Parts: sequence; C-alpha cells; structure tokens
Amino acid sequence: MKKVLIITYYWPPAGGPGVQRWLKFVKYLREYAIDPVVFVPENPTYPIKDTSLSTEIPEDITVLKRSIFEPYRFAQFFSKKDTNTISKGIIARGEKQSFIQRLLLYIRGNYFIPDARKFWVKPSVRFLKKYLKKHQIDTIITTGPPHSVHLIGLELKKEMGSKWVADFRDPWTTIGYHDKLKLGKRAKEKHTLLEEEVLTNADHVLVTSNTTKHEFEAITLQPITVITNGYDYEKGVEVSLSDRFTISHIGSLLSGRNPVMLWKALYDLTEEHPDFATSLEIQLVGAVSEDVLESIKGAGLTSFLTLKGYVSHQEAVAIQRSSQLLVLIEIDVPETRCIIPGKLFEYMVSNRPILAIGPEGADIEGLIKETNTGVFYQYGDYTDIKKQLWEYYQQFLKGTLQTQPIGLQRFSRKELTRTLSEVLKKL
Repeated sequence: MKKVLIITYYWPPAGGPGVQRWLKFVKYLREYAIDPVVFVPENPTYPIKDTSLSTEIPEDITVLKRSIFEPYRFAQFFSKKDTNTISKGIIARGEKQSFIQRLLLYIRGNYFIPDARKFWVKPSVRFLKKYLKKHQIDTIITTGPPHSVHLIGLELKKEMGSKWVADFRDPWTTIGYHDKLKLGKRAKEKHTLLEEEVLTNADHVLVTSNTTKHEFEAITLQPITVITNGYDYEKGVEVSLSDRFTISHIGSLLSGRNPVMLWKALYDLTEEHPDFATSLEIQLVGAVSEDVLESIKGAGLTSFLTLKGYVSHQEAVAIQRSSQLLVLIEIDVPETRCIIPGKLFEYMVSNRPILAIGPEGADIEGLIKETNTGVFYQYGDYTDIKKQLWEYYQQFLKGTLQTQPIGLQRFSRKELTRTLSEVLKKL
C-alpha cells in the first residue's frame, strides 16, 4: 500500500470548508490502496470550530502534531474583535476600516509572508526530516491556504528529494483578498517569487478549478490536475421543507459579496405582492459583514431576516435541505472567476434550486448549468433576478419547486478520492 504524508493547517476541530477537503480524502484513501499519515499543528488558532467533524477521522489513522507559534494571539492585545474578524476573512471596505484594522492588515501583508503561519515552517521541516528518514513515506502532500504550508513541502523536496504534490484550494497571488493586504512592492515581489518556486518545484499540482489551472500553466510546466471540492453522503439528516419561501445563504457573506440587486429585487416583490411578503424569509448562516447587514436594512428587509451564525456542518446540511431556495454569491471581480465554493456541491445534492450571482466568466456558471441545479446571474441583472425569484415563488406555491440534477456522481467525495489516488500512484 502506497504511503503518503498530508501536511495541512486545517484539521478537526477546525470548522468551515478548508478542513473538509482533506478530511474527506483521508476518509476514503485506503479504499484505493493509499495509506495516509496526517501532519497538523498541535495548538492552532482556528477562527471557527466544529467538533462534529472529528467523528469523521478514521480511528486508526496516524495524526502527527507539532506546536505552532501564531502572532494572531499577540495581535489580540490590540483588538480581539478586529483580529478575529480579519482571521475569518471579513475585511471591511477601506473607508470603514479602523486604524487598528489598517495596521493589522499592513503588518500581516508586509511582515508575515506568505502568511501568519510562516513560523510553523522551520520546526515542521526539522521534525518531518527525522520522521521521513525513519518511516517509508512515498509522497508528501501540502495543501493551502495558508500557503506557508507549501514552504514545508518545498524545503523537504530540496533537502530530501521527496515526491511532492502541492494542492491549492484557492489561488495564491490572485486570491480575492490579496490586494486588501496593503502590500508594498517588496512584499508583492516576494509573494510572486514564492508562488513560482512552489509551482515549479512540486512534482504535481492540484487545483480546484479550470481557471486556476490555466493561470498556473502560465507559470509552470509541471503537471496540473483539477480535482474540485465535492459532497459526501450525509447520514441521519432528515428534514422537512420550510412552509415559508425561505431563501438561505450558507457560509460567510463578506463585504465584497453583497448582492444589493438581490436585496432590491426581494424588497420590490414584497411591495408589489403582499402574499410574497407574508411568505418570505431570508436566512443567513455563518459570519455576515456589517456592510451586508446595512444593505439589507437599507433595502427594508430587516423584518424578513433570520441570522443563524455559525452552525455545525451537519446542521448546515439540514438547513440547505429544508430551504426553498439556496443563494450562492461570489465577489464581482475577475480574480474570483476561479472560486468554486465547497458548499456548491452540497447545494447541488440538496435538490433545492440554486440562485448564483457572480462575475462574468465564473466557473460556477458552467457547473450549475451543466448539472441542471439552478441559475446564474451577474451583479447587474436586476430585472432577470427579480423575474426568476417570482418564477421560483410561483413554483413554491404549487409545491413543484425542486431540481432534477444531472451527472452529480463525479463530484462525490469518494469518486474525487479515486481521481486523487490515480495521480498519487503515477508519482
């Protein structure tokens, strides 16, 4: 059985989408003759936690842990609220940033390159060099963000000649928040050089979208494989559909993901059709930025709003399946065309229609259309969005609001793991 070492920052009890990709791979790899060993930080600072995910770790899996120094702990002396908010990825618009927020972003962007977990690299390399010499490990896998994890793989590749796979759950220098870090010229150059060094030294690169693959092909000649995120078969999640026209968004709604045209369309429908107003519920699950809440309030929709906060993964799945309509929002900039949120695939298997809004040319548009799981609009499509909402509402009244998905099997976590195993066996 081929043995691989997976180096990841996010691991249960971490919550959120970042942990699930490799947790699910580890869950199924042995079925394809791959034996995983996992290396994670012993004392990480996770912005959100979900202890229920720990139940999915195979009982006899080897999980190595080593201490990590994280400057976020010291940053909390300045402002615990601002530090926690930034660590969750919620960055206010420039004019709304406090002095402390601007200072923390500048320090983060220019002194912690590629990120604030950089201090885990050297001690991890020291420990893993000894471990690799003692145990027969065929391949090393690193997954980022945080992209500092890739530097562990880079050093082990240089010093030991290990076979190395670099997995990019998100892009590096073109990720949506990169330009908000107030990077100086030197910092930008260093990020670019590190990204190129990782991409050109890894034996194989994994990405989650075709757009990221095309972007990286301009940097490296190394083989690149697209393995998207996916869905797993969730047991014990039995729910009834909401008797209201419940529109739900699962996951963080950051300042850049603020679909003001959606809020306007919903408000206008409540004004034009009293029965629509009686039925409507807007349900937001996860962290929501103040900008989004202000827009909802400004649109006159506060009375229809339910804020759930962060919930366990299993509860999030239940909410998806009980909602009448699911909303997916991506930031309206070219850099986010490559982003395919993990929740998209769970949305798809919920049999609830998806209303997605994002930038022109977004990868999510093609996926939603080819799987027949919903509709996609750009930010300026107010008239079409309003018309679609009314159409979905009419189907809701008739009891016919659902989807007929096509070809979802290839996105199951087990099938994606089979694809991963084929990559690993070729190395």
